[in-house]
Amino acid sequence: MESRTKRRLGPAELDALLRRSLGAGVASSAELSDGFANAVWRLTLDDDREVVLKLSPPPELEQLRYERNLLRAEAMVYRTGVLPGPELLHAGFDDPVLGGDHLVLSALDGTAWNRAGHLPAEPLWHQVGAHLARLHTVTGETYGYPHAGLTGPTWRAAFLAMVGAVLEDAGRYAVPLPVPAAAVAAAVEAAAEALEEVTTPRLVHFDVWPGNVFVSPEGGDPRVQAIIDHERAFWGDPLADFVTPTIFGELAEDAPIVAGYREAGGVVPFDDGARVRMALYRLYLDLILIVESGPRRYPEQDYAPIRDGAVADLARALDVVSAR
Repeated sequence: MESRTKRRLGPAELDALLRRSLGAGVASSAELSDGFANAVWRLTLDDDREVVLKLSPPPELEQLRYERNLLRAEAMVYRTGVLPGPELLHAGFDDPVLGGDHLVLSALDGTAWNRAGHLPAEPLWHQVGAHLARLHTVTGETYGYPHAGLTGPTWRAAFLAMVGAVLEDAGRYAVPLPVPAAAVAAAVEAAAEALEEVTTPRLVHFDVWPGNVFVSPEGGDPRVQAIIDHERAFWGDPLADFVTPTIFGELAEDAPIVAGYREAGGVVPFDDGARVRMALYRLYLDLILIVESGPRRYPEQDYAPIRDGAVADLARALDVVSAR
């Protein structure tokens, strides 16, 4: 999607950046437009390698608080090696010429699931569930977004800070909310006791949807080749990773992603506490989707369906949270 956060580089700038990063120049380039925040190019280098370059927004551009140093979070996830995906070839932070951060990844030969045509969804979601179960075995030392300075000693403290930050962002960017920020904050605070059930900070992707799942080009049964775009990753409750696969909807216990997750050793609760936590995470994602339009300035025609879906889901999530 078109976004003010995406930087534009000309051929000479791309060539110079790749020479600094990998010691090879750019023979050809094509910008990839599916992402929402970072500028992304697929590049053929003059040594015949195919790579993908991700470039952060300009360092002087204001973003949401959780978005600070997004590519550093993504590099961290790639370095765990837990999820299938491209190889991280280079991570450049605070580039001396362009400023900001960039990643260079090996190019995938698969296809984003949302662009692969009709594929049977059940086996793919089953595989995604298994991959998420493995991701959630990675534990950290604190909760929240360390790269953005939004953390807490408990999941409750970190999550309240995360919600508080996005509500402050709404005010900072004058983004109208369908419910007053104070009412949202009060509802979250009242239901926050449910978050105390989380006692270990685990790595959460928080952006698993078909656009971030690559499928293998090989014939036969479709296979998940990669899960990409770890920019929203945080340390917290694994249950939050079931929000984006079921965006604007409810997670069913008989869903293929749940079956795959459980078969790989993961635990997915469906008790009252889990239901409230899921509603809190849906509420948080809805707020992000509504507020991020402030700094990014999406085209209205493209953004309206996302905003409208988030507004409607926010009301439903608040109903669950308020009933607590």
